Amino acid sequence: MSNEEDPVSADITVTSVEIPELTEEEQRDRLHLERRVERAFFEAGKALAELRDRRLYRSTHRTFEDYCRDRFGHSRQKSNYLIAAADVYENLTTICCQNLGIKDLTTNGSQILPTSEGQVRPMTKLEPQEQWQVWQAAVQQADGKVPTGRVVKDVIERILERIKAPNPYHLGEVCQILAKDNPELRGKGGCWCIVSHVGEFSCTVTMWDGEYTVRIDHLKPLNYLESECQQMQLISDRISRVYSSGLEESVQMFLEMLGKLNRAYLTDLEEKLLAVLEFEIKTK
Repeated sequence: MSNEEDPVSADITVTSVEIPELTEEEQRDRLHLERRVERAFFEAGKALAELRDRRLYRSTHRTFEDYCRDRFGHSRQKSNYLIAAADVYENLTTICCQNLGIKDLTTNGSQILPTSEGQVRPMTKLEPQEQWQVWQAAVQQADGKVPTGRVVKDVIERILERIKAPNPYHLGEVCQILAKDNPELRGKGGCWCIVSHVGEFSCTVTMWDGEYTVRIDHLKPLNYLESECQQMQLISDRISRVYSSGLEESVQMFLEMLGKLNRAYLTDLEEKLLAVLEFEIKTK
């Protein structure tokens, strides 16, 4: 009711509602159901792994990729993410049981576990014990709550900076690109590149269509001899001089194919085709 003496203030009557406490059985049931929700991506990943490993898709589909697309509506990469995430979840629960002496995590409310694939995706390349350490640090950073994938990734990057492993690459070295989760390297996985700058935790590399700065974990050494590296530098320079986005699609595809060679030389036919392109570009 409004107070006529002070129209700004008001008296409000609120009916109290008693919220009953959960019984012990209800608390156990709640924790059990919560764990089932948390394990949803884990169960999906384990099921996909078995479907893939036993080739249970073979009666209707030629490849696992086709099967995943038609049956579940997602790519093979998404399936691989779920399978890898399930392995991480299993590692975390196993180590938790070992460290804390917990026999059944489905009835334990003290351990924070992942609830989605994206939260653990940054950890899939780590060793099991490293996964546990990163996850515990990420939970702490999230104030005891389930951390996001971004928080987990930040923790990993800080650990890498603290370790300060020396950059193993050197100028002129030929490496292979590992695209992983870097969107800037999409389509570049498996391509060769040449190191043009060496930083503390990254390298600048030259590819057929320009330069990229990548972390050292996105590179794989090809262990070419010095003479082979010099030969690849010459091939790289030749491709870069003729490559442009204005070329016909078929010509672009040929040059990009040269950027994915797994050998330090051109065949006679490749040499002739590249020479023709160089001549055409030069005479225009």
